[in-house]
Amino acid sequence: MQAALDLIPQAAQAVQSAGGTDGRLTSAVEIAVLLTVLAVLPAVLVTVTSFTRIVIVLSFVRRALSLNELPPNPVIIGLALFLTSFVMAPIAERIYEDAWIPYEAGEVAMEDAAERAWTTLSGFLVANTREGELSLFAEIRKIEAGTSADELPLTVVVPAFVLSELKTAFQMGFLLFLPFLVIDMIVSSILLSMGMFMLPPVMISTPFKILLFVVVDGWSLVCRSMVESFNVAL
Repeated sequence: MQAALDLIPQAAQAVQSAGGTDGRLTSAVEIAVLLTVLAVLPAVLVTVTSFTRIVIVLSFVRRALSLNELPPNPVIIGLALFLTSFVMAPIAERIYEDAWIPYEAGEVAMEDAAERAWTTLSGFLVANTREGELSLFAEIRKIEAGTSADELPLTVVVPAFVLSELKTAFQMGFLLFLPFLVIDMIVSSILLSMGMFMLPPVMISTPFKILLFVVVDGWSLVCRSMVESFNVAL
């Protein structure tokens, strides 16, 4: 994996030299690069955007409400995609202004444009990653302890960000479960005191949990909390 990543700058220089003196790529090479980006787009979406945290928290909401199939998976994923685009829009705009526009105008070469884009993206990733995860993967890669977070390579920043997102998503999911767990315990205690051992408590508690979630406007609160939990002011 590392060997493949090390070949990226060399490949960039090779295709740059094939493109001409202005540093731009030929149309054929640009199409090949575009197709490559589209092929790895799902992995990029999961690893370097806010999608992971959002989709996990939305899944926790559905599970906390004891609704295993409502909302359906396409709805959860669609909402997660739109929230992800909302969160990542400022980052995409900066990458477009700082990297793509100068490259399109022929002011910078592809390698410089890619470096500018990664600088902006890595700023978002580091700003939303815990120091513990960064230190963990930096130690695994045997990087010096005094290295600045801005100087860490892609192979350290991306897995640290994903691990941090998983931890944050599970913490938010735990907090979401608490009020619904209280409802389940109350309903279960009432049914046991009435001697209704054969009646599943979830059949009684689910309507009350849905009612509570609707009354407090739960979907708006969850979406607002997730969007505001990301640091995009770089």
